[in-house]
Amino acid sequence: MSHPVKGVDHVFLLVEDLDRSAEAYRRLGFTLSPKGLHSAAKGTANYTLMFPADYMELLGIVTPTEGNAPRREALAREGEGLRAVACRIDDADAAKTALDALGIATGEVGHFERPVPLPGGGTASAAFATLPYAEAELPFGLVFMCQHKTRETVWLRELLTHPNRACGLAAIFAQSADPEAAAARLARLFAAGAVLPIDGGARVETGPNSAPILCLTGAALAARFPGLDLSAAPTEGFAGLALKSDDMAATAACLAGAGLAPVETADGLALAPADCAGAVLEFRPA
Repeated sequence: MSHPVKGVDHVFLLVEDLDRSAEAYRRLGFTLSPKGLHSAAKGTANYTLMFPADYMELLGIVTPTEGNAPRREALAREGEGLRAVACRIDDADAAKTALDALGIATGEVGHFERPVPLPGGGTASAAFATLPYAEAELPFGLVFMCQHKTRETVWLRELLTHPNRACGLAAIFAQSADPEAAAARLARLFAAGAVLPIDGGARVETGPNSAPILCLTGAALAARFPGLDLSAAPTEGFAGLALKSDDMAATAACLAGAGLAPVETADGLALAPADCAGAVLEFRPA
């Protein structure tokens, strides 16, 4: 049976104060969706930062519940930052069957929907099915699969253009004491998963038109982002993102206009976790 996971669909940052983080990302030049409230049992809410083929999500707890206790514990233990990678699939139930046949352990399929405030007023429904990989399959963090049943209420045209000219996920950065081993485990989770050696670690290819995951030692991560304080980055876990920009001059002007001073990297411009809700954020040419 063929592997059902086609690449990276989106990522989410778990944040301590959702509205404060949303304001920080608006300052960075992003267009945010209206706040989306989840169910009373979940006690969470989000903002999405949409790109044509993928997206970012800011996820926060608005009401403590039994269901969000693990996320509250993670915030208390690790602080805010990039916590999860969601993978592209067509059908969550079929994906579970296929992954079971391949010997890759998963959890249970969950079906849910939430109201979506529309930018022009009114609401619509966004419906999803999700399937988590079993913790035993993961080197760190959370990786799950996401089936979009109502793409038309998530990828809204009004949300796809950002003043900072960000237009997609370019890479996901992870830190590990054994990046090659972490990369090998992550590669199993994708149909096109392949591991390539890079300086200070390994690169996981996740699929066509899909952000790779770069697993790096702490020293290699620091070398990529000279001058940035990375002390809050998890020693084992997802540390940040690179985003595509379709106009780096406009990106630089937007960040400067916000009073931010990104550092120059080999690939573009980067901001420290303190400016980006706990995640390193790099902009590079698309």
